[in-house]
Amino acid sequence: DGTEPSHMHYENDENYFRGYEWWLMKEAKKRNPKIKLIGLPWTFPGWIGKGENWPYDYPDVTAYYIVSWILGAKQYHDLDIDYIGIWNERAFSSKYIKLLRYTLDKRGLEQVRIIASDRLWEPISFVMLTDSELHGVVDVIGAHYPGTKTVQNAILTGKKLWSSEDYSTFNDEVGAGCWARILNQNYVNGNMTSTIAWNLVASYYEELPFGRCGLMTAQEPWSGHYKVESPIWITAHTTQFTQPGWSYLQVDGHLEGGGSFVALTDGLGNLTIIIETMTHNHSKCIRPPLPNFNVIPQRATFYLKGSFYMVKTLQVWHSRLDFESGNSSLFQRLHPVKVWRGTFSLDLNVDEVYTLTTLKTGQKCGCPEPPPPQPFPSNYKDDFNIRNPPFSEAPNFADQTGVFEYFVNASDPGDHVFTLRQVVVQRPITWVSDADQTISVIGNFKWVNMTVTCDIYIEKQHDGGVFIAGRVDNGGIYVRRTKGVFFWVFADGTYRVTGDLAGEEILMKGLSGVRDNAWHTLTLNIQGNSASGLLNGYPLWENVTVSKPSNGWAAVGTRSFEFAQFDNFHVE
Repeated sequence: DGTEPSHMHYENDENYFRGYEWWLMKEAKKRNPKIKLIGLPWTFPGWIGKGENWPYDYPDVTAYYIVSWILGAKQYHDLDIDYIGIWNERAFSSKYIKLLRYTLDKRGLEQVRIIASDRLWEPISFVMLTDSELHGVVDVIGAHYPGTKTVQNAILTGKKLWSSEDYSTFNDEVGAGCWARILNQNYVNGNMTSTIAWNLVASYYEELPFGRCGLMTAQEPWSGHYKVESPIWITAHTTQFTQPGWSYLQVDGHLEGGGSFVALTDGLGNLTIIIETMTHNHSKCIRPPLPNFNVIPQRATFYLKGSFYMVKTLQVWHSRLDFESGNSSLFQRLHPVKVWRGTFSLDLNVDEVYTLTTLKTGQKCGCPEPPPPQPFPSNYKDDFNIRNPPFSEAPNFADQTGVFEYFVNASDPGDHVFTLRQVVVQRPITWVSDADQTISVIGNFKWVNMTVTCDIYIEKQHDGGVFIAGRVDNGGIYVRRTKGVFFWVFADGTYRVTGDLAGEEILMKGLSGVRDNAWHTLTLNIQGNSASGLLNGYPLWENVTVSKPSNGWAAVGTRSFEFAQFDNFHVE
């Protein structure tokens, strides 16, 4: 739900310290050194297409861009990327995939495997069956939201099958039910040996299109409040008792009374069985639609054979999702189960998850209570005066098109040495429709009356322009239709007030005397149905009637993909 900064904004630019992903990968490795790292581009910087909205016209350039990122991960962060994808939910090019493999090998990255095509099972599976060279370079077929099913062609390739993006569901008990069901049934029904949740942590404004579609919620950096939601403990049923490299046992995992089970082993004698009995209405994912099915309470008997016949006891972990009282029991340790001559039975109710395992390691942390939730500060300032920022972007600003980064103005006489700068100067090869303008939102979506003040600096001569805004109502994949109250000034000395980011609904316009390459202070005041604007502390326009939207974030941005700077941001 927003943009992320590339490691190469421009052709001659390389920087492996932008954004939060490097930090995130390193934190993940601290917790589990065996965790796998995958790179998948959703968008490419515009220079890769040399003016075309397409990443495959110059496949050598695209491969160079991707391989640079993998090498940078190792060189600057000692991170080994295990898998690399092609283009999220968009077309693939067989020629590019082959060139990517060649480029990886040439740079000594033979161990990096290729996953394709992060869309549907077809046409990638069919093309791999008809193109032996492509079949040789693709290691994993990854499909998105497969609904626990695969297709015959995918199976015929003999490749590993993954649900390489799934879940994407609001993280309440139904989301937990969705996650429990697909974690098992993607293998049981579709032979998939990996299921990847989009997304890990909901750490973005909740009112964006996919609010709280993460396994847990941490969307208040200003208060430190977070919530470990039920999908996290559903995950633990699988991930605390298996590791990458374990193998699924090839058993029919459908339970007679509905629900499913999977069994995994490390090949060294350990066994983990995960059972789920999610009912239809309590396990609907956001997509695809879920055909009807029934689950009833049942007694299930399991038979352990071969080397597992010798197992005497299994540790038991249990969750029950409660949709009546909201009193779910999550990831509780129960008494071990005795296995007698290789058999044991369990009474299974509906909407439950069981893990039975030879491992004795599971744990449910007794973590300290997080700080209580608090709304975004109603009086918020940032002067961007930070010499060695821990991240490339200012806190709490959520870029929705373009990238806003800390910037040091070495030539400035002193007032504006440290600023926030919009740095994307060419429309990216987009995944979804970015706006034609750049925009970063901040604050509390519930805000109604507000005053936004910011120093602005237009860098683009003639047709450059910037805005500050309030009551901004949208972002993410819907950013093009964003409404609000937008106060624009342009390099040609004019200003505008519009009701939308696209600048089509003009509420007021006139002359301002603003010019490029000079600092000016804009103030936007919205009270009830009326808005007014100041330039350098003096009224420029007033009594403009505003009706919809009735509330929303504050924002800053630019007229096009252009350099511009912002300083001394203040919203009240």
